[in-house]
Amino acid sequence: MSIRINNIILDIDDDINILKDKAAKKLKLSKSHIKDFKILRESIDARKKDRIKFNYTLEVSTDNEENLVKRLDDKDIKLETVKYTDEFPFGTRKMKQRPIIVGMGPAGMFAGLLMARKGYKPVIFERGQRVEERTESINSFWTTGKLNIESNVQFGEGGAGTFSDGKLTTRIKDSRCDYVLEAFVKAGAPEEILYIGKPHVGTDILKNVVKNIREEIISLGGEVRFNSRLEDLIIKDKSLKSIVVNGEEFPCENLVLAIGHSSRDTYEMLYKRGITLTAKPFAIGVRIEHLQSLIDENQYGRFAGHKRLKAADYRLSYIGEKTKRAIYSFCMCPGGEVVAAASEERRLVTNGMSYYKRDKDNANSALVVTVGPDDFGSSNPLSGMEFQRHYESLAYSLGGGNYTAPIQLVGDFLKDRVSSKLGNIIPTYKPGYEFRELKGCLPSYVIEALKEGLLNFENKIKGFAQDDAVLTGIETRTSAPLRIERNENLQSVCLKGLYPAGEGAGYAGGIMSAAVDGLKIAESIMKEWAPID
Repeated sequence: MSIRINNIILDIDDDINILKDKAAKKLKLSKSHIKDFKILRESIDARKKDRIKFNYTLEVSTDNEENLVKRLDDKDIKLETVKYTDEFPFGTRKMKQRPIIVGMGPAGMFAGLLMARKGYKPVIFERGQRVEERTESINSFWTTGKLNIESNVQFGEGGAGTFSDGKLTTRIKDSRCDYVLEAFVKAGAPEEILYIGKPHVGTDILKNVVKNIREEIISLGGEVRFNSRLEDLIIKDKSLKSIVVNGEEFPCENLVLAIGHSSRDTYEMLYKRGITLTAKPFAIGVRIEHLQSLIDENQYGRFAGHKRLKAADYRLSYIGEKTKRAIYSFCMCPGGEVVAAASEERRLVTNGMSYYKRDKDNANSALVVTVGPDDFGSSNPLSGMEFQRHYESLAYSLGGGNYTAPIQLVGDFLKDRVSSKLGNIIPTYKPGYEFRELKGCLPSYVIEALKEGLLNFENKIKGFAQDDAVLTGIETRTSAPLRIERNENLQSVCLKGLYPAGEGAGYAGGIMSAAVDGLKIAESIMKEWAPID
């Protein structure tokens, strides 16, 4: 048990070392009576640009904590009792085979890590390469346009998030988030992610972190096999009997299916095998780039560039008055770059990426519009996936082939004309770009919604719709286009032994929520089955 103190405020130039003094004052104690002290959360309050503040939540240990909290009767001071523990009674059923995990993204990785730590010795199959070789394949694609369809920005160790911004922000309220963050720090992530309000790791650091987690899993008796693609499920009497990987059959009674949102061939296989799938909404649009200095000045005013402030971000949303669709920013990457993220030949997809320091010239974000079964049909659960493929193919052709992206400046986009020259913002997308009208690779209702959104967001961030802001087409992989239905035990509703997990199954959105879902799946399996002898 400990005490949680909310709303401890420091001005931007205050020394962080006075936090303990402020905590003691809040508790009406001498500082010497505080035994343990740590920062749980740090966030920036930049609502008043002339006085930026830092807001802290602290955890404190002292004597007679329960009586102290009662006596103070302060809404900002509470007892902290709810914490995640990985201690729970294991099941008693004996496994015939080791549990198998397909996918080494956040969901699969954390399901594997927890099971390995508890003696279940999981076997993980990942269709892509280990992160070292994967980095080489991706860099080759960005340089030459030569795509490795099995190992790319979407597939490979660490999942899609490894070659993005490494954002660890999440809207879910789950104590397992602390377990995930602590595991990342143990594996080499910056300790600050344990408490800053919008934690991120960055691609440069995250690559080493996922490698270290893999090595821990192996050291505990787990196994990780790369370049190993799931091809089929062998089913008998509505129960999973085995799986086929690279043409080889493996007996399997517990399968964690953590395939990510881009494993379209796996979705097709699941559909053929009669697994219950449901089409779901997602969003498509473009990537928008501004100078990072513009975003910093809008968010921080005269304090832009202050030594205590990192590159500013934003989160924008709007419901169009004309289109009645949600338009919003997604996966915003301060000080980053727009990257080629295709996973299928002759289909063009973009994503955003940044390194830990977020010190590049441009800020970028997806600017997307919601679409759903009314747009692409719900009779076939794969219809959303085919919708994505259609527009990715159009974008590939519009860009001229070889994964060159179509771009358009915002001023020209709003006036329906092809851009002819760049302004102050230099596009970061590689392998290259061509000036095109983006209406050639997006539905007309998405184009109209984006125009509405740009004008609305200009009122929130001055310069957001400036003429020379760059739009790069297209962004389609905001979330899975379908859901693999599962029951209260987190198993497939139609196949015993199959545990759909994470973002690819339609139950998460981002690194943190996917990792937490992987932990839940692992817990469900371990509460039924005993550890491996």
